[in-house]
Amino acid sequence: MTAEEAKALDVSATDFADQLTALTRGVLGEDTPRFHAINMGSKIRVSPIREDEVLQRIPVSIGGEQRLSLMVRFYCCWDGSSTFMATDQADVHVFYAGSPDPLFRFEYVRRSKEPPGAHVQVHAHRDEVAYLLRLAEKGRPKQKFNRLPRLAELHLPVGGHRMRPALEDVLLFLKREFAIDTVDGWKAVIDEHLRSWRLTQLKTAVRDAPDSAAQVLRSLGYTVVEPLVPGARQASDEVKLFWP
Repeated sequence: MTAEEAKALDVSATDFADQLTALTRGVLGEDTPRFHAINMGSKIRVSPIREDEVLQRIPVSIGGEQRLSLMVRFYCCWDGSSTFMATDQADVHVFYAGSPDPLFRFEYVRRSKEPPGAHVQVHAHRDEVAYLLRLAEKGRPKQKFNRLPRLAELHLPVGGHRMRPALEDVLLFLKREFAIDTVDGWKAVIDEHLRSWRLTQLKTAVRDAPDSAAQVLRSLGYTVVEPLVPGARQASDEVKLFWP
């Protein structure tokens, strides 16, 4: 990465941090900790931090009492063309107040196919799921049976690399299912940010499959002209739109 590329990535990551701050404060209130972009070398971590740069959780209240907290962390980098900022890893963990283990983990790993790059893990227990996991272990060589399988080990796929949930989706989930406290105008804030996120991901998906996008546009009456010199294309097995 050149010095100019590093500087541009810093600017993009700082803008992303400001967007996340506007989102969380517009939903949860102005006391929500600010997101900061911290240069980690080849990547930039975007998360709420304390003055000593230690990761800070976002408090979430229900009925005026803090009942939950969010650990939110993004690692940003350039995409393969060094043109657009990409998320290399994202973690949104939902904790019950006072508990060291999360309830839910919404995670994304950019280079992962197995397990799926975008997945949710639920920290709970069901005897039936533990039994199924134990059965699965029997068919896998070199597995040891000295522990009880846990439901949290399951990676539930959620939309693939391009259509994965965003922080906005997690906030909506908490509002819908747990009636978390929100400030006036919260829904408009989420709608605006979610629309922006979905359109960004749509554009990324179009870059993954431009021929399909052109076909749809033509069917809608648009005139689409193929470029005289087609841009470089990724190998088919590297197109993240089709990754699990």
